[in-house]
Amino acid sequence: MLRFAVIIGSTRTGRFGPTVADWLVSRARRRAELELDVIDLAETGLPETLCDQDDPLPRPVQQLAPRLAAADAFVVVTPEYNRSFPAPLKTAIDWFYTEWHAKPVAFISYGRESGGRHATEQLRQVFTELHAVPIRAEVSLPSYWQLFAADGSWPKPTAACNTELKTTLDQLSWWAHALRDARAKRPYLP
Repeated sequence: MLRFAVIIGSTRTGRFGPTVADWLVSRARRRAELELDVIDLAETGLPETLCDQDDPLPRPVQQLAPRLAAADAFVVVTPEYNRSFPAPLKTAIDWFYTEWHAKPVAFISYGRESGGRHATEQLRQVFTELHAVPIRAEVSLPSYWQLFAADGSWPKPTAACNTELKTTLDQLSWWAHALRDARAKRPYLP
């Protein structure tokens, strides 16, 4: 079994992230080898302000740390706000360090015409700095509101994102196995 942590990066009222995460989870659950842990940042209660290194960690940080540490891989669901990703997502990433090490990260982004790609390009840099491995495949959802079917379901069965998600999950699984095996043979040293 592989453990994937699905992180919903937006905390805004009326956000679309949970819809995207539900779609991802419904598809990923079709794979018998995956165990999914959905982490909704709107529900974690992580403090907005980071503490000093010598200060005790706030309880919400202590509670989330083992869930991230147990993950073999991460899928970050993020909108694009003003050509970047949401501030609560950056804060959540910065609360942790070793939990990200030598683990693959995939991105599902949504937004206007860019589909969130400005956000994911920045996230790739952030996660690389944290010794994580952003994978090449991703799902980008430009003008995501146009992907609703006539019956109100999302996304349309013919939407390209359905194929993109399969490729992304395939690559993320491959990297998750490879990096988990490597960490088991030799501990990662940043």
